[in-house]
Amino acid sequence: MASYLIYFAIILLLPLYAQMKVKRTYKKYSKVRSTSGMTGAQVARTILDANGLADVQVVESRGFLSDHYNPMTKIVALSSHNFHEASVAGSAIAAHEVGHAIQHKESYSFLNLRHKLVPVANISSNASWVFIMIGMIASFPNLMLIGIVLLAAGVVFQIVTLPVEFNASSRAMDQMVSHGIIRNEEERHAKKVLSAAALTYVAATAVAVLELLRLVLIYTGMSRND
Repeated sequence: MASYLIYFAIILLLPLYAQMKVKRTYKKYSKVRSTSGMTGAQVARTILDANGLADVQVVESRGFLSDHYNPMTKIVALSSHNFHEASVAGSAIAAHEVGHAIQHKESYSFLNLRHKLVPVANISSNASWVFIMIGMIASFPNLMLIGIVLLAAGVVFQIVTLPVEFNASSRAMDQMVSHGIIRNEEERHAKKVLSAAALTYVAATAVAVLELLRLVLIYTGMSRND
């Protein structure tokens, strides 16, 4: 019983900690004005143009930290504060999203793989728990195994996402430094923002892997009982 309580505490608290960490770090460095004085929109435009991506648009997006890059429309969307304000946090996030655009241009292997896995992950994630729950309730191991395989596809998607995000952050740092967008101490601050954001992906992946392993153990126990 104690082990189950510890397990559920981990899968509940780890993502919560990651979310709190990114919000706290972002709040702190969104108040630190970058010495370049460039808004997030200007940072994104500067890096895009420098990398031959004039066809990628930079637009404002509603919502808190709703920043993203859409490879289908070739749009870098930045949340309002990051779009309009000149802060270290906004610069780091804008550069990170442009990092994805650069990955897209260069056909970065893990990004391509993630794109291919999107439809599979969407379908499998929704269907997996139907098979798992029915298999557990009806004590039908084979049905549960189908659910586990489907769930594993979603876990693979999350694992593949990690190198995509880390690589985008690495590109962001290189671009910001080379174009003089951040200087000296700002580099350390920008890394903290990007590391905090990456932690949310790490936490989500860790929870997904743990849940998959738990279900595999349950399936193994059911199979032995049969």
